[in-house]
Amino acid sequence: MIEPDDERMRATVREQWTGPDRERVSDLVAREEPLELRIAGVPIAVVMRTPGHDLELARGFAITERIVESPAAITAVRHCDRVEDPDAEDNVVQIVLDPAVEVDLAKLRRNIFTTSSCGVCGKASIAAAMGSAPPVEATWTVPIDLLRALPDRLRAGQEVFSKTGGLHGAALFDRTGVLLEVREDVGRHNAVDKLVGWATQNVPWPLRDCVLVVSGRVSFEIVQKAVAARIAVIVAVSAPSSLAVEFAERSAVTLVGFTRGDRAGVYSCAWRVTAT
Repeated sequence: MIEPDDERMRATVREQWTGPDRERVSDLVAREEPLELRIAGVPIAVVMRTPGHDLELARGFAITERIVESPAAITAVRHCDRVEDPDAEDNVVQIVLDPAVEVDLAKLRRNIFTTSSCGVCGKASIAAAMGSAPPVEATWTVPIDLLRALPDRLRAGQEVFSKTGGLHGAALFDRTGVLLEVREDVGRHNAVDKLVGWATQNVPWPLRDCVLVVSGRVSFEIVQKAVAARIAVIVAVSAPSSLAVEFAERSAVTLVGFTRGDRAGVYSCAWRVTAT
C-alpha cells in the first residue's frame, strides 16, 4: 500500500475496473475531518476540513465570517490541549480575541455551521450576509493576459490534488501576478479561509491589492469571504453563480469565470480588466 507523506492524505485500496478487467490497487485519498472552532471556550462552528494549516483556517474564518473586523482583534489561535474527548485534541482550535472585542457568542452559534460543501448554510439570512461589508475600494486595473495565466500557476502549486484529485485550491497573487501563497482543502471555502488566515500574518492588511484565484466554481460564500478580506479581483476556473455575480457587482469586486487557456469571462466590474 502507498504510504502518504502528508497529513492531508490517507492510504486506501480501491478495486479498479478497466473494461471487463478489475484489480486491487493502492491509492491516496484526501482526508476530511471535523474541526471545532471555539471562542472563550464556547464552540461557535464545526468545519469539515482537510487537516493542515488549522490555525490559519481559524484566523481566516474569524475574518471572512466577520466575527472580527481586522486581524488585530485576534490575539492568539491555538489547538486546545484540554478537550472532553482526548481523540479530538487535534481537532479543536481556540480563537482568543482582544478583551475589547465584543462578540455575541449565542448569535454566532445560531447563525454559523459549516461543512465541506457549503460555507453559508447557517446564515440567518442571505440579505444580512450581503449587507455585512461595504464595497471594496480599489481603483487599479489588470491586463487580461495576466489573469488568464493565473489558474495554471495555481494548479502547479496544488501538490495534494496532484496525488489525490480530491482537493480544491485557492491562491493569492499580488496585482502584478506574483504568487504569494497556495492553500488546498476538501472544502473550497476552507481553502480560501486558510489563505486569508495566512495573509493576516504575512501580507499588508487589508488585501485590496490582491487577486484571489480558485480552482472551481464561485458561489456566494467565496465572494463574501473575499469581500470581508477586501480582495478586489476573483478569478475562477469554472462558473460563478447568479448570487455570486450580483454580490460581486454590489461589492465592487471584479469576478472572472471560466478562465481556461485564452478564454475568460468578466462578470462584474469589467472596468478593472484591460487589454494590455
